[in-house]
Amino acid sequence: MTAAGPIVLTGHLPRRAPLPAHHLNPVLDVVVPVFNEETDLEPCVRRLHAHLRETFPYPFRITVADNASTDGTPWIAVWLASELPEVEWMRVAEKGRGRALHVAWSRSPAPVLAYLDVDLSTDLAALLPLVAPLISGHSDIAIGTRLARGSQVVRGPKREIISRCYNALLRSTLAVGFSDAQCGFKAVRRDVAERLLPLVKDSGWFFDTELLVIAERAGLRIHEVPVDWVDDPDSRVDIVSTALADLRGIARIGRALAHGSLPLAGLRRSSGSGSGSGCEPPGNLATQLVRFAAVGAVSTLGYLLLYAALRPAAGPQAANALALLTCAAVNTTANRRFTFGLRGRSGAVRHQARGMVAFLVGLALTSGSLVALHHVAPGASHSTEVAVLVVANLAATLLRFLLLRAWVFAARPSRLRSRPGRLSSRTSSRTSGSAAS
Repeated sequence: MTAAGPIVLTGHLPRRAPLPAHHLNPVLDVVVPVFNEETDLEPCVRRLHAHLRETFPYPFRITVADNASTDGTPWIAVWLASELPEVEWMRVAEKGRGRALHVAWSRSPAPVLAYLDVDLSTDLAALLPLVAPLISGHSDIAIGTRLARGSQVVRGPKREIISRCYNALLRSTLAVGFSDAQCGFKAVRRDVAERLLPLVKDSGWFFDTELLVIAERAGLRIHEVPVDWVDDPDSRVDIVSTALADLRGIARIGRALAHGSLPLAGLRRSSGSGSGSGCEPPGNLATQLVRFAAVGAVSTLGYLLLYAALRPAAGPQAANALALLTCAAVNTTANRRFTFGLRGRSGAVRHQARGMVAFLVGLALTSGSLVALHHVAPGASHSTEVAVLVVANLAATLLRFLLLRAWVFAARPSRLRSRPGRLSSRTSSRTSGSAAS
């Protein structure tokens, strides 16, 4: 018999006998989902265990969630669980990282649930800053981000481009405010997970994204931690199939949000727990498109009238620029209020500044179309100019909507930004007080 309890046999794999009572009440449960990771599992768990023993001030547990492995992974997990008192393991019969996390988190008794990838690409110094605001009750979900200022990331250009494009796609299609959906370094309060997990349908790699999108739309508070991250060159993720599954997941969750089929009301924070930003929950994509189109129709009409009035005296380029500039500020203000439901002065200057950048993009597109027209047909008529500008304006309008949704008026959930290894004394005292209670 070891300090962790005797090994007893059940089926084809051994399991550890029940742990003593003082090991059954961890504050934090870190899940390590694995599939055929017989090489990396032992060094990962030992390093994580040593780190938590040295730095984490409360009881913890490490759960190895064996995800239908067919190599020696389950036996290594059993061996580690028999040797290290804080290590548990569980077997999930079907593949899918999301399925493993769903099962492990659903069964855990810990008030704070986390997970990290077995390759330990993320520096463990970020673990305490990740979970501290969840232990204190300040935040609902915490994520590591490789795309924030202060993150130190070492990876190849291919994966860097894929990651940034995926997160840009999320911002443009689902109007998310979090910066990095895919980093394998996340945590959630158990009471929040109990409400969220029944709504998350994906059992694979899209699990993280779906969880975050639902949480953000419900107004839950997301805490982001810039992380130091080094790419694992031995990653076996099938990029093509994962990307296709992610696109299907985005389409599915987008339809659910558009139809209002997700019961988000029961997930929302109480009125006293929010950030007080004066922001309504973002509307679904269809509603935003209808309102944006209405604002855009009025803006386009005003633009064409101004262009027609200014063109004889100012010339085509100057008339185009002045007409667009005049309409840009009014258009940004109208979209801020009617399309994206933002009230009050908070962020108004930033929104106008970013709206001006979107205006400049539109100006470049429409002005470029005029230059191209005059290059191809130097003697083009005034009516031809107007027709070209209408087409260019439609393209600029679509691009502007994507910029407004993904950047200018992107959701900005309250986050406590932390640097790995640095907790403010105020946060630390709150965390200590909450855990002590």
